[in-house]
Order: sequence, then C-alpha cells, then structure tokens
Amino acid sequence: MKSGFVAILGRPNAGKSTLMNTLTGEKVAIVTAKPQTTRNRIIGVLEVDARKKVHPAAQIVFVDTPGVHKPASHLDRRMLQEVHEALETRDVVLVLIDASRRVQLEAAGEPAAAHQHGKPNWASEDEFLFSLIRGLDCPAFLVLTKIDLVAKDVLLPLIETLTKQYNFAEVIPVSARKRDGLDLLVRKIVDALPTGERFYPKDQYTDQPMRFMVAELIRERILVETGEEVPYAAAVVIEQFEEAEPPAPPRKKGQAPARLPLTRIAAAIYCERDGQKAILIGKGGAKLKEIGTGARKQIESLLGTRVYLELHVIVEPNWRESRPFVESLDWRNQLEKLAEKQIDKIDE
Repeated sequence: MKSGFVAILGRPNAGKSTLMNTLTGEKVAIVTAKPQTTRNRIIGVLEVDARKKVHPAAQIVFVDTPGVHKPASHLDRRMLQEVHEALETRDVVLVLIDASRRVQLEAAGEPAAAHQHGKPNWASEDEFLFSLIRGLDCPAFLVLTKIDLVAKDVLLPLIETLTKQYNFAEVIPVSARKRDGLDLLVRKIVDALPTGERFYPKDQYTDQPMRFMVAELIRERILVETGEEVPYAAAVVIEQFEEAEPPAPPRKKGQAPARLPLTRIAAAIYCERDGQKAILIGKGGAKLKEIGTGARKQIESLLGTRVYLELHVIVEPNWRESRPFVESLDWRNQLEKLAEKQIDKIDE
C-alpha cells in the first residue's frame, strides 16, 4: 500500500477546494466564487482501490491551503503561514493554475514576465507562488484547472510558458467540474507516493471537527449573501453546540420512526464596523434570517439531524490585525480551549 500527504497550492480562486471536494466525493471545504474563501489548512482523505497492473491501494491525504497572495493584514499573514506549514509535511505538491484566468491575462496583454532581465517581477501573478516551491525536495505537479473554459489550441503555449518557470515532475490539465483528467491525476499521485500505512481510518474523509465545519458553512452563506468588504471582514465562532440524542427505536414492528433528533447551535458572526453589522443583519433582520436559513439547510445535510440555529452579530474593530483574535479562529486552538474548560469543570 502507498500513502502520503499532497499539498494543494494555488492563487485565490484557482479551484483548489473544488478539486479536493471532487476527488474525495465529500464537501470537505466550502466553495464560493469569491477569492480567499479558504482561510485554514483543510485535510481531505481519499481512499484509492488497487488496480491490477496499474497501481496498489493507496490513501492520499490532500491538504487544501488558502490562496497564495502577498499578505496585507495579520489574517493574511496567518493564511500564508498555513501554506508554509502544509509544505513542511508533504510527499507531493500540486501547483494549481487557473488556465482560463491565465488566458484572459495573456489576451489582455499581460503575459507572465517573471524572469525578464534575470530578475523576478513581483507584479507577476504567479511569481510569488512559484517562489514558495523552489527548493522543495519532493515532486511538484503543475495542474492546469478549468480547462473546459479554454480552447485546446491555447493550452500548449500556456504549458510551455509555465514550465519555463519550474521543472515540474508532471503537467496535468484537469476540469474538476467535468471530471476530465482526474483519474490520470490520481494515478500519477499514487505513483509518486511512498509505501506506507494509512494515516487515517478508512472511512474518515477529513480531520476537521464538526464545530469547525458548521462555522465554515455559516461563513459560506455570508460569502454568498453579502458583497463588498463584508465577506472578508466576517468571522464565525461556534459558541454552543449541543449534539442531538439518537432517536429512540420504534416500539413496535412497522411503527414509523421518531422524528429526527435536534441539534442546537449558537454562533457569533464577527465583523469590524457598525456598517458591516447593519448589512449582515439587514432591514428587520431579513439578511441574517437569509444567512441562517441557507446555512441551516447545509448543516442539517452535514449532521443528518434537524438543526436549531441561533445567530448574532458582534463588532470587533479591526480584528484582522489582532493576532490573538486571528489565532483564536484556528479550530485547533479552539479544541485546546474546549479541552481546558472540560478539565476545569472536572476539577470543580
């Protein structure tokens, strides 16, 4: 058997989360049309069955990362740190480039000029991304995404341009939406992985706790329902998560099962200004209700229970520049605090 970690890197909106969700067959990461949707490292686990004379069984642990961009706030710097940490433990790196975006830039007269005059041009869209993988001692695959939006006759020149910037082990064009190229991508990843045992149980598809996934689903609805600066100034923290009791079995044979159990969730939506709070709440609370209704449906699908969801909005001025606040949003830190509270209760 083979197993290993595969870091997924790319600029904002390159299709990283969509690719991971499609490969794992689960909604591991939220996806929207807005850039910088992903803020944390997110793991998605794919079990690959053995194929006779093709490859052995494998467990691929994909690590989705925030979109690579030059940081402008502490939140941005924390997101870039997530990228660096994903690169510390990896066996293969997938570098995703949105083919449709690159073709648009070329058509607009903005070809990549990262190596003109022998000096990196930091205005180039991809130079900062490529700088992160130079010096890595593992295979790096160039994965051109969204090829269903690009004419085939422009793909080869695009590949030629990009492969001059880095010596990629493989170049694989894909369309996650149409599943083009995904089987080849998985096969090449398995070939490159070392022999090893599973890192996660066979039926586990992510390492994220449900609390974090619920918070992300709420944030996804904020991204969808609001515009301007509001989505990027919003953060979600789960304050209460009361898991539902399993339903009682039917008393008699043929009796209808009891109603689905109820999970009670309370969450705070943080923003930076009163004006943003007003937008999130909306006239008469209409916008907050829309966000809650949309999120509740997604959460019920995730949990398999009915959900009572309570949302409220809190203004935390300039939170994106607050290191303690940004660190508190990391679900790993949240779990540590929950564990500490439980220990304190036991001691009391």
